[in-house]
Amino acid sequence: MVDQFERHIHYLRVSVTDLCNLKCQYCMPEDGIAKKDHQDILRIEEYLQLIEEMVELGVDKVRLTGGEPLVRRGIVDLVKGIGKMDGVKDLAITTNGVLLKKYAKDLKDAGLTRVNISIDTLDPNKYREITRGGNIEDVLGGIEEARSVGLLPIKLNVVLINGFNTDEVEDFIKLADDDMDVRFIELMPFGQVANWSKDKFISNEVIFNRHRERFMTEPEEQYGPAKYYEKKDGHGRVGFINAISSHFCATCNRVRLTADGKLKLCLHTNEEFDLKPLLGLDSATIQESLQSYIMTKPERHHMNDQGFVPIIRDMNRIGG
Repeated sequence: MVDQFERHIHYLRVSVTDLCNLKCQYCMPEDGIAKKDHQDILRIEEYLQLIEEMVELGVDKVRLTGGEPLVRRGIVDLVKGIGKMDGVKDLAITTNGVLLKKYAKDLKDAGLTRVNISIDTLDPNKYREITRGGNIEDVLGGIEEARSVGLLPIKLNVVLINGFNTDEVEDFIKLADDDMDVRFIELMPFGQVANWSKDKFISNEVIFNRHRERFMTEPEEQYGPAKYYEKKDGHGRVGFINAISSHFCATCNRVRLTADGKLKLCLHTNEEFDLKPLLGLDSATIQESLQSYIMTKPERHHMNDQGFVPIIRDMNRIGG
């Protein structure tokens, strides 16, 4: 698929649920979220229909997100169905890792190729605080199980929170090795917790400059949102995703499918297209509609512009 700015759209991020077994402070409010009615959430077969149509239009990279994707009933069957589609070269999942030890082997056997794990601190007490009750040992066990079954390379996603985990950056850098990347992500304001996020923001540029002696001088060639630097010791890479301070919109290659069947062309806009009315229609009609939606993908986000309208959906309802 190609949009009006001649960007090749071949990466689909699929939120399989808006539910989560954690309540990270920057992701959802303390009292949680109202559970959507079961009939509002796409069924596994509906996901497969929409994903297959997008694959036929040129999508070759699919990432499953949430909420927390591993709490979704039928997640292994969904992976298996996508893995059988001709044209899918990369099938990955982003998870908080709590249930990964349980599911890693089944996911690998079903066709999953890689895994990203969200972990914002290495301190058990701070982890419990930021996740409102999580046990970091569950995540560490999931990381080791992913290594064991060969879901490589692993990518650790670390959301930078000023005054909370900025003192742990060096510890995370040390974790990066030949089969595990570490990526620092700028905190983004979403939904009901947007104001909390704004107060805790720190730019990746500040963090990079504090630790630049740990990296090779020039970054690797950039193919996605992360700017990767090789560590000077030759083992591992560290990435910086500067979604706020330095957007990558000109090379954006992705769209998002939400758990309630909406197509989001940009993470940072409220515009959505409801794909549920397309379910059950013939393939040509579905693909024609999808291509017409893709043509309206905005040139860039406007988060830093005066008058920017905050994103209504909480992050757990989008999938990042």
